[in-house]
Amino acid sequence: MENATYASLSRQSGLMSQMRVVANNIANASTTGYRAEGVVFSEYVAALGPGFESVSMGRAAGRVTDLVQGGMTATGGTFDLAIEGDGFFMVQTPEGERLTRAGHFMPNAQGDLVTADGYPVLGPGGAPVFVPQGVASLGISADGTLSADGQPVGEIGVVRPIDPQAMIREHGVMFRADEGVEPAFEARVLQGFLEESNVNPIEQITRMIEVQRAYELGQSFLDKEDSRIRAALQSMTR
Repeated sequence: MENATYASLSRQSGLMSQMRVVANNIANASTTGYRAEGVVFSEYVAALGPGFESVSMGRAAGRVTDLVQGGMTATGGTFDLAIEGDGFFMVQTPEGERLTRAGHFMPNAQGDLVTADGYPVLGPGGAPVFVPQGVASLGISADGTLSADGQPVGEIGVVRPIDPQAMIREHGVMFRADEGVEPAFEARVLQGFLEESNVNPIEQITRMIEVQRAYELGQSFLDKEDSRIRAALQSMTR
């Protein structure tokens, strides 16, 4: 296989990866707390040995997460929470502690505050947040303090990753922070609000069209290159 074909195939593979990411962003344009994702292209240079020039190919091996805050939707729900500023809620999953901006929570049968998937929401110390039952009023302040009938009874932890771009996305709105987390003191918790996805649908659809056209051009080149090689082989065998 010629170097031009290798380079074109690597480009096509990268464009396919980018198309999948863009399609996933569009599909989650209405998902609470979703963060748009992008593909990072890099150059891969392969040595062909002494006396030969190297071949350069594109790689789409990196991913980047858009951390721009999404819009806020007022729901009035007691346990609907949004974060204003840099920060994430920490929840306990079967795989370990994870970060999320999706704040549609509710108390379970045991009184623990949990996500829609049933994962416990954690406080600053890493313990599940307990919601007292049978109280007249429940309030959550901007610093995450949970109050029952005006008395503080717990706190919802808000943290931020030490290296935001090193986070690994899991399950759409869940992230793993292998580099560790720290308290997000400047972030504010808003009760009765949910954060919308930060995906710009028009921008993503435009990007999808651009990627599709780039892929079609690459495919056209590969088809022409295949025809050229076939014609050359046929002329050699006559």
